[in-house]
Amino acid sequence: MEISSAPWSFALVVGLLTLTPGLDTALILRTSALGRRRRAWGVVLGIQTGTLVWGVFTSLGVTALLTASHLAYTALRWIGAAYLVWMGFRMLRDTFRGLPTADADESEPADGADSVGGGWRQGTLTNLLNPKMGAFYVAVLPQFIPAGADHLTMGVLLTAVHILIGLFWSAVLIGFARVLRGWLRKPHARRLLDRITGTVIGIFGVRLALNQ
Repeated sequence: MEISSAPWSFALVVGLLTLTPGLDTALILRTSALGRRRRAWGVVLGIQTGTLVWGVFTSLGVTALLTASHLAYTALRWIGAAYLVWMGFRMLRDTFRGLPTADADESEPADGADSVGGGWRQGTLTNLLNPKMGAFYVAVLPQFIPAGADHLTMGVLLTAVHILIGLFWSAVLIGFARVLRGWLRKPHARRLLDRITGTVIGIFGVRLALNQ
């Protein structure tokens, strides 16, 4: 593969991956739709921070050790699954107890707590505790690094392409979520959103735990 064509080919692959609805989409939509725009961008930046870490580690060959070690992969898989299940459980529990909607990584209800830092922590943890991201980069990224190219430089360049696509799509999601804000001012609508999001996140956690 030529160096000039590698970023475009990689962009096509990760672009399709980014457009596929998943955990990241659910988190961004839920946070933004509740009116926490700064926190939503924090989640976005956290997710992309995790993507950058996976890309750099893959370029250095570190994540190959993760996928080669059954014990390390299993440990990270169970930690990530527990985090996702706990996040989903908190969302569901609070809606059925009639409590204000809260973010799963905060000790207090997050109404009015619209901080970039809190969202960044949530997005980073969600991404880094997902070993499937590491497995994806180990399987895909090396295929787009041309022979003779510096692995670290080219790997970071391709990861930057993924991050740019992710930022653009996240901006679209946040803009779309603002349309729902008027409806979500109603308490029952906020509870419905958290029940849907909590269920989706919990299912992702269970699937991650059961996946071999």
